[in-house]
Amino acid sequence: MLGLVAIWSLAGLLILASASWWVAEREMGDGAYYVKRQLVWLAASWSLLALAMKVSLRRWLRFAGTGLWLGCLLVAATLVVGSTVNGASRWLVIGPFQIQPSELVKPFVVLQGAALFAHWQRSSIDQKGLWLCTFAGLILLILKQPNLSTAALTGLLLWLMALASGVRLRLLLGTAVSGVMVGCLSIARNPYQLERVVSFLDPWKDPQGSGYQLVQSLLAIGSGGATGQGYGLSTQKLLYLPIQSTDFIFAVFGEEFGYVGSLGLLLFLLVFGFVGLRIALHCRSNQARLVAIGCTSLLVGQSILNIAVATGSMPTTGLPLPMVSYGGNSLLSSLMVAGLLLRCSLESSSHLAMGRSRSLNRELPSAG
Repeated sequence: MLGLVAIWSLAGLLILASASWWVAEREMGDGAYYVKRQLVWLAASWSLLALAMKVSLRRWLRFAGTGLWLGCLLVAATLVVGSTVNGASRWLVIGPFQIQPSELVKPFVVLQGAALFAHWQRSSIDQKGLWLCTFAGLILLILKQPNLSTAALTGLLLWLMALASGVRLRLLLGTAVSGVMVGCLSIARNPYQLERVVSFLDPWKDPQGSGYQLVQSLLAIGSGGATGQGYGLSTQKLLYLPIQSTDFIFAVFGEEFGYVGSLGLLLFLLVFGFVGLRIALHCRSNQARLVAIGCTSLLVGQSILNIAVATGSMPTTGLPLPMVSYGGNSLLSSLMVAGLLLRCSLESSSHLAMGRSRSLNRELPSAG
């Protein structure tokens, strides 16, 4: 798993270098501008990953609730004093740094979700109500920014963790219906979200307007053909494809590496998910198992959603591709989640080694 995370983050840096150099050269006068900044965030993120691996899972779970509440407060602060970009207030500017709380809170959503659903049957109604209201409040605050994609991802993540823990299907079905209704209400109240849904259904109806992003993304991926144009040789990133370093970075990848490269990326995600679920199956405690499931679902699921947007399989959203898209907040969050997954693997391995040692000690006297 550590090797897979290292390959993912290194490949992401190389893909970002190709996708961003033209815009960086044109706007910043330095083709490596975004890569240099991403390298700084990558170093900080790997330090956070090392911390997540070093600290015991029990201690992380102990501070999960505090981290979740702090995240809720910061998301609420974006609605009051946040920086507005493209009509959405998702950022807090603190000195030279821009913080996106909806990204940074994701690891604590996984941790507190595991803490809640692992003991769902034994928890009191008050405790269930407290944390369910906290999760609902966080999702509504993210929707208020507005940020439908992150809110939907958070709700789906919690739903999958609840499903894995054995929560009754009737309750899960009711929650899913409520979530869909809230999403439809958000789309109805926000014209730009409705426009994205309409343009997703037929982007060629307005290729120079609401469908421009998706049309250019499809042209980039289609231009890649079977084997791609070659690394660094994408033409759609030259002032045609918008936000090519973040939300639509997969389109640049698809053009440069083609069908074969895109299939390879999907196979990599399949292997990552397989290894992550094997880690979950080897965890001794329900909490660790749910943390592993949540971390794997978040990283693989968000990647698939980003790819689905770029390929026109779902409406355009603002979800970055983990460990690939430009952005320090997303990188910090993704590698901390990966660190928690690795911590689950370390603890399961140590328990397995102890079990084998005890078994061997019991067999030695009889063998003698």
